[in-house]
Amino acid sequence: MHVIYGGTFDPIHHGHLRLALEISDRLSVNQVSLVPCHIPPHRGDTGATSEQRWKLLELAVADEPQLRVDDRELRRAGASYTADTLRQLRHELGPDAPLAMVVGTDAFAGFDRWQEWQQIPDLAHIIVVRRPGAGLDPDGEPSRMLAKRAVRDVRLLHNQPGGLMLELDPPLLDISATGIRERIGDGRSPRYLVPDSVWREIRRLGLYGACPGGNF
Repeated sequence: MHVIYGGTFDPIHHGHLRLALEISDRLSVNQVSLVPCHIPPHRGDTGATSEQRWKLLELAVADEPQLRVDDRELRRAGASYTADTLRQLRHELGPDAPLAMVVGTDAFAGFDRWQEWQQIPDLAHIIVVRRPGAGLDPDGEPSRMLAKRAVRDVRLLHNQPGGLMLELDPPLLDISATGIRERIGDGRSPRYLVPDSVWREIRRLGLYGACPGGNF
């Protein structure tokens, strides 16, 4: 099964990486693809450019064979829409290959506002990761979709190309990219929140207000 985990990754941190490994283990897949978006349609400008975020991701996963970076959205012009990415992957993988995307409950709560949201389940399985404090409106479209398509047996996802939904409640590290950007902007170190290789590159480039060449 091909699994993608998309996001802004501004910057990539240990919370993202640990979750991706948990997903790989829970779904019994050899690898999870991290897909950084080019232009996020539901938020403002990113703190780092697309190329810089891609570089940080490559550094973060360099020694982890279970994770890889898929830069397809960075190579596309315009806003990054999940439906476009899944359609492209479906074309590459073929009609019968199992394909799954990962989304947190906070983002899934607004799923019915996504571009072509009704077509997404036809393209891939959806893995909904429960996040503390992020619930779903029981009367909303996302809840109804989940109730209709939810399964508990991971093996079912491996047996068909898409259309199913699975809720997971893995252990999560309470780390946010927003908090990291704020910490760096305040002159405080984010070490142990991000990989050391990522922090070194942030400092080298002076991203998020970091002092180039500054100490840890």
